[in-house]
Amino acid sequence: MKKIARPYPIQKTHEGIVSEKKSAYLDDFEKSVEDNAEKFIPLSKDEMNKVEAIINTANKTKNINIRISEYDIIKVKERSAEEGIPYQTLISSIIHKYINGKLVDERAVLKSMELLRR
Repeated sequence: MKKIARPYPIQKTHEGIVSEKKSAYLDDFEKSVEDNAEKFIPLSKDEMNKVEAIINTANKTKNINIRISEYDIIKVKERSAEEGIPYQTLISSIIHKYINGKLVDERAVLKSMELLRR
């Protein structure tokens, strides 16, 4: 992330409130959004409410209790430490990827690639 100084010191928010911004820290995606802001179509209040409802639904979480072998917990904690994230977040990510069909068995992919090369 790099610091970007904005040429405009005052910015109007979507509520019509004026605020001063001297600088912002933007990643590449945020910078591309800002650079192309004039191409975006404003949403009506009704459309904005629908988008916010979708985001709120996606962000809801539910606590669960599960039994996992001690060995598996140790391995998950080791892997999460390597990734630099809490082990609960790693478990949640694995479940999310699995239900969305994005959890991939690396060995199966490598085996498929090997078979395709033949």
